[in-house]
Amino acid sequence: MPHPRSAEFSSAWSFASGVSGWLTEDQAALLWDATIDLPRNAVAVEIGSHQGRSTTILAAALRDRGGRVIAIDPFVDGRLFGGAKTRERFERTIDEAGVTDVVELVAEYSTRARPGWSRSFDYLYIDGKHDYWTLSDDLRWSVHLPEGAPVLIHDCYSSIGVTLGILAHVLPSRRLVYERRAGSLALFRVGRPTWRDRMRIVAEMPWWLRNVMIKVLLRLRLRGLAAKVFGHDSPYDPY
Repeated sequence: MPHPRSAEFSSAWSFASGVSGWLTEDQAALLWDATIDLPRNAVAVEIGSHQGRSTTILAAALRDRGGRVIAIDPFVDGRLFGGAKTRERFERTIDEAGVTDVVELVAEYSTRARPGWSRSFDYLYIDGKHDYWTLSDDLRWSVHLPEGAPVLIHDCYSSIGVTLGILAHVLPSRRLVYERRAGSLALFRVGRPTWRDRMRIVAEMPWWLRNVMIKVLLRLRLRGLAAKVFGHDSPYDPY
């Protein structure tokens, strides 16, 4: 269940909300809530950091308990990603948030970093490349997590690639349990799912199909129709 929003979270969100990105306040609160029961000195792995909006939330949540964030992002050059400029903004964000001592940057593709990874951690946040193959590989990072650890996935039940990955790998999984979501940010936990847990994933499919239809309408430049039919009055995809 959601925790009451603390003054510490409000302060962290006040800063993070000024950083470019797609994380909403409710989603930031879910990231924060998922750290509450972690042990002292917990380590969170974040796949996909962009300019640091979510990174600062995780760092603020873990800092007072001696925790750390390992931020994994290749900062690819190109129109959609920004490359070196985005990395500069990320590093500036972390510095301005005062969490440079809490955040460790691994400037690499998650799919390249994973095969040789041997360090355990306590929390996994996946917001990397949203295609089926990358998401499928990123889910394999969860083998390093202990029982009950949170696994959070952004653009879940919104992105076609991410959702197909969930259906192929999490729905039949014997070690990930779906808990809840805030928009397209879904919270799973390491554990043995029941039949009812699996059906709760299936129950999100109508919401996913709604989001796919909105994306189609936006691509066709029919934003007005998306607003009228689905209540989505935004030029951006649902997230």
